[in-house]
Amino acid sequence: MSAKDQDPNCDPETGECLPGDLPSEQAKEQLSSDKEIIYVGDPMCSWCWGISNHLKSLKDHYPQYQFNIVLGGLRPGGGEAWDQRMKDFLKHHWDEVNQRSGQPFGYKLFDQEEFNYDTEPACRAVAVARKWVGTDPLEFFEAVSRKFYVENEDPTKAEFYESICMDFEIPFTEFLERFNSDEIKYQTNQDFQLNRQWGVRGYPTVLFRSGDQLYQINHGYSEFEDMKGVIEKIVEEERAKSEEVKK
Repeated sequence: MSAKDQDPNCDPETGECLPGDLPSEQAKEQLSSDKEIIYVGDPMCSWCWGISNHLKSLKDHYPQYQFNIVLGGLRPGGGEAWDQRMKDFLKHHWDEVNQRSGQPFGYKLFDQEEFNYDTEPACRAVAVARKWVGTDPLEFFEAVSRKFYVENEDPTKAEFYESICMDFEIPFTEFLERFNSDEIKYQTNQDFQLNRQWGVRGYPTVLFRSGDQLYQINHGYSEFEDMKGVIEKIVEEERAKSEEVKK
């Protein structure tokens, strides 16, 4: 079995990571009234780290649109064996993301005897940060990814977030209180359920919403110009339809 075939979660050809299963539950869907770009991702998804710079460019290019994040839930709970086979797969996969995207990776994580690749706490931390940074916690999201992928610290441990909170001027004591609360755990799971209800099957995914219509902009790793081109086409088609109706 090749390194590429050892884990079904991430595909180097599509630049996409597939989510784990969740218990059945309906999410409460809440959409604002304006157009928006919606990023569905997970801070511990390697292709989400790979697409990070392109997402920032997309957000900056469209200040007229809201930019919101729905948390993916790539591997909630984790549980995969932390053995040499898993380490070899991840290193091979991270090399592929690095070569395609240019994003940096550290490798000291593979020196650890134990590690649970549970992505729920990292997602939950981003959900907590919304209180201070709003519905667009992209920079906080990226900071979590960077500390994991480059510095190889453990996002399942609460102290992981202390320096990030300091950088964002978030009071760490209050952050921890909310991080451990049932309310935030529920809100995080609502994000997981919502993106699955939308039919999102892998991360990163970017959606564009106009009214009650959701358009998929990408499916897996994409660069800024490609995502921009899809949005421009959607906007132009909607404009043409509107002009046709007025005639």
